[in-house]
Amino acid sequence: MRQGGALAAFLDLAPAEESFRDAVLSGLTRRAKSIPCRFLYDERGSALFEEICELPEYYLTRTEIAILADCAGEIGALAGRHAQLIEFGSGASRKVRLLLDALEDPAAYVAIDISREPLRRAAEAVAADFPKVPVVAVCADYLQPLRLPPLPARGEGRRLGFFPGSTIGNFTPAAAVDFLAGCRRVIERGGAFLVGVDLKKAPALLHAAYNDRAGVTAQFNLNLLERINRELDADFDLDRFAHDASYNEAAGRIEIFIRSRADQIVTVAGRAIRFAEGERIHTEDSCKYTVAEFQRLAARSGFRPLRHWIDPAALFSVHLLGVA
Repeated sequence: MRQGGALAAFLDLAPAEESFRDAVLSGLTRRAKSIPCRFLYDERGSALFEEICELPEYYLTRTEIAILADCAGEIGALAGRHAQLIEFGSGASRKVRLLLDALEDPAAYVAIDISREPLRRAAEAVAADFPKVPVVAVCADYLQPLRLPPLPARGEGRRLGFFPGSTIGNFTPAAAVDFLAGCRRVIERGGAFLVGVDLKKAPALLHAAYNDRAGVTAQFNLNLLERINRELDADFDLDRFAHDASYNEAAGRIEIFIRSRADQIVTVAGRAIRFAEGERIHTEDSCKYTVAEFQRLAARSGFRPLRHWIDPAALFSVHLLGVA
């Protein structure tokens, strides 16, 4: 019998380390250098991101939590009894606690994340705090096709997907449609999906959120180079690179890069990589949407809008989608 506070299961489906090496070398040898943003989240990167969420300039986390606190009861009622709650990119599993408190006798909580040890610690903490809920931790790249094993179930409960934090903005709109369609297949017919979406707003507010005065976001971005140094025997000098984030108003997105401060050559996994002064590595975008724009995007992926909630300052939105 499962003991209270213990994980029901820990499944390690993470890609092999070679995929990081291949992605880095492929990205750094292109004309326009880039590395997928999922590689920002090693153990230190995950910890730095949690620090970012507490920064005064970073309105996204506290605003989304306030929205969820206000609407959790309504979400719980719409989800129904015995729901299987599946969180994509679970991180520290903080926001999901609001939903677990609101759901009626949830059948399971499934936490999916790429960072193995932070995932294990966060899932164990949830299991300890919600001993009646079977907690399944899945270490996986949720951007890839994902087939979950049989999950703990009760009665006729349906699946409720959860994707908070405006992480949907890290995709291009076309990639977001593909991602949502993949989540729809995991959630299955009759299920629903709760998604946090950052709204378009004054460029100055957006710029400040990604260029905090304490420099934590810069540390988070440059930590990618430290990870490459450690795991791929590289020799990046972090003092010769800078965090570079700005809002592209025409495209409706924050664009984040690591910029070379000088002409230089860096060795990565035995390969010499040349950087010109001012040359940049693209690490992340954060697309912003109006409510109507996101609802159209969700419809293209096979979802239908059920409800949406916005904070009083119209900074952030939370959308509940049904499988069309």
